[in-house]
This record gives sequence, C-alpha cells and structure tokens, in this order.
Amino acid sequence: MAQAEAIFARLKEDHDTHRELLDKISETHGDSDERNRLFTELTKELKSHAAAEEQALYSTMLRKPDTTDETRHSVAEHHEIDEMLNDLAATDMSSGAWLQKFKDFEHRYRHHIEEEEEDHFPDFAEHLTDEDEQHMKKVFERRKEEEKEEAEVTPEKMEDAKE
Repeated sequence: MAQAEAIFARLKEDHDTHRELLDKISETHGDSDERNRLFTELTKELKSHAAAEEQALYSTMLRKPDTTDETRHSVAEHHEIDEMLNDLAATDMSSGAWLQKFKDFEHRYRHHIEEEEEDHFPDFAEHLTDEDEQHMKKVFERRKEEEKEEAEVTPEKMEDAKE
C-alpha cells in the first residue's frame, strides 16, 4: 500500500497547488493581467489533473464494484467543474457576475477535492493491488504532462454547454 499512499500524496500535491491558485485569484481585481494569467494557469492545471486522474485512478476504480458509485460521482463532478470553468472563461472578468461565479466555482471545487481526499482516497486504497498502484502512478504522470501541453481556456456559457 506504500504506492497507494504515493499516488494519493501526488494527487493531494496537485490539490494543494489548486488551493493556492484559488487563493491568489481571490486576491485579484477586475480584468487584470494577473487575474487572466492565474485563471489560465488554474484552468490548464485543473483540466490536465482531471484527465490524468480519470485515466489513472478512476478508470482503475471503475473496475472495482465496491467503488463504482464513488467513482461515478467524482467523474460527474469533474464534468460539472469543467463546465463551470468554461462559463467563467466566457464571463467578463471585470463584472460582478464573474466574481460571484468564481466564488461558486471555488466553493464547488474545494468541496470536490476535500471529498476525494477525506472519503474517496481512503476507501479506494483498500481495494488496490500492487499492480494497480504501479499502473496509476505511471499513467498519472505521463497523462498529466501530455494534457497540460494541450489544455486551454475554452469559453462557453453554461446555457450553451452540451449535455
């Protein structure tokens, strides 16, 4: 289980980076270069993290009947978070609407990662084999790097999002 601890520690490391970016964005104002830069960084970080996490962790956990419901729940939240990010990107950063949407997004995302860290990761660890753990760590690092190069800000209003 040492490798399970390693993969979960690696995921938490990303979560800590995300929390720092959220904190920094909260301190920005209006349509500033800093807000734009930090939001772009957060978007690329979250999209690459989610894709890598889904391929490494959640694809593994979907094969374990006892964790299927938790896994589906987290993957559905990834989709919601992605839609919220796109909606934020499509909203004028200098508007009060952007700030309110950002606060809603921040609350939703922090809830998601706390739920992963406190509930899902400990449950998942009980069901992993050594082979699972080795596979997850290797796939996560490779996929995150690939996805981060490709990730981009994609403005799309929530009401225009495809189901």
